[in-house]
Amino acid sequence: MSITPAEPSTEASTDLGTRTSDLRIRALDPLPAPRGLLEAMPLGTARSDLVTTSRREVRDVLTGEDDRLLTIVGPCSVHDPAAALEYAGRLAALRRELSDDLVVVMRVYFEKPRTTVGWKGLINDPHLDGSHDVRHGLNLAREVLLGVLDAGVPAGSEFLEPTSPQYIADAVTWGAIGARNVESQVHRQLASGLSMPVGFKNATDGDVQIAVDGCITAASEHTFFGADAEGRAAAVETTGNPDCHVILRGGRSGPNYSPEDVAAALRVARTSGLGGAVETGVIVDASHGNSGKDHVRQAGVVHEIANRIADGEHGITGIMMESFLEAGAQQPGPLSELTYGQSVTDKCMDWDTTEDLLRDLAKAVRERRG
Repeated sequence: MSITPAEPSTEASTDLGTRTSDLRIRALDPLPAPRGLLEAMPLGTARSDLVTTSRREVRDVLTGEDDRLLTIVGPCSVHDPAAALEYAGRLAALRRELSDDLVVVMRVYFEKPRTTVGWKGLINDPHLDGSHDVRHGLNLAREVLLGVLDAGVPAGSEFLEPTSPQYIADAVTWGAIGARNVESQVHRQLASGLSMPVGFKNATDGDVQIAVDGCITAASEHTFFGADAEGRAAAVETTGNPDCHVILRGGRSGPNYSPEDVAAALRVARTSGLGGAVETGVIVDASHGNSGKDHVRQAGVVHEIANRIADGEHGITGIMMESFLEAGAQQPGPLSELTYGQSVTDKCMDWDTTEDLLRDLAKAVRERRG
């Protein structure tokens, strides 16, 4: 299920004459064209139908046409395909059981923005050893996405590199722009051309206006530098993405998921005049700044949100949770030396806790209806 790309070059190109370019480039490794990877591992009819249907469901929840709760749950990042697919299999059964109340999407994150340095994700370093076999990482990421869809679970992913969506975005139901990139013109332009709803997180300092500005920008038409399906440089023209929305993830100043914080975020959104999902409600990220990246505290945040939903709160259209098979986190390293099913980035809740929380959220939605 993989393709053979062109042979990589071992050195950066040199100029004929005075050398003024690529002075700090060690090597250039040509990647396969996106079309080749998509043809080698096609989405197919059944998977395409799941992506199309789930995108519509997510959009309807975000705009208030569907009173279910969007629940984006899964590992902070995928580092072990086998563990990720086992998690998807468990989540699939629960997703079917709770489908009247929750629209469940699995976190399938392959790219990790770093504050300074660190493991950048499965695509960038699939062997977790600094070898940065990106060609293998792209193949592996697509295989995982197709496997998650085969389990019957829609996938959500954060987009970091501006060209990586060409290889995987057709299989993604919901996308995110992270707190470190929410003010980036490149990422706002990228979101304007993506085919799925996209959430913009508030900035790392807690600023929500930046996320709203991102939604406004992404809803507009843009022309920017990109690549086509053949991997050629291209001027990309987009029509704009009307399904962008705000994610409250806390910040350096502390959590921002209280009723007052949610109301304040919605006021900011409604003064934008954009309409649609951005003004209807917010998604609360129970991890990151809202729990201090403490997986135990994260469960408490979810319980609190569930209680508020049960009491009738309508400003929250979705919730994000970081969850894996085992609780906590470990340092990245060779798979053979790692604890199976435990995160190598942020600390995650274990499966049993996650299952209980999803049932609590479904119950809360039923109570809100009543």
